[in-house]
Amino acid sequence: MSNIIRGDVNDEEAQSGYVEAGDFVFLSYCVGNVGKSVEEQINGALDHMEKRLAEVDLKLSDVVKLDILLRDAWNIPIMEKVFKERFGGVYPARKTISTDFAHVGGPDGLQVQIDGIAYRGKED
Repeated sequence: MSNIIRGDVNDEEAQSGYVEAGDFVFLSYCVGNVGKSVEEQINGALDHMEKRLAEVDLKLSDVVKLDILLRDAWNIPIMEKVFKERFGGVYPARKTISTDFAHVGGPDGLQVQIDGIAYRGKED
């Protein structure tokens, strides 16, 4: 097995933005456009994910699993609309969880966080 590579490391928060292990890249805490609409935050989180994926020469179509944390589960239809636009039919497996975020801005701040797993190998 190849070396484990950690990127976008945040020592203050004690986390890696992504970890490469073998053919998989694990992406954590993708957020964006905090304080804006839920749709803008979902797009911002996916933009953040795309930026990290580009650092390891991957793209959204290489993502095989997503865990989505939403402040309000009733926003799932908005998330699904954005995913249809952004993934273009190449959908990863996903799990969506409703949670209260302990984040700056309180209830009007962070609405969406996305974590994912991308696969570097070939599709059959």
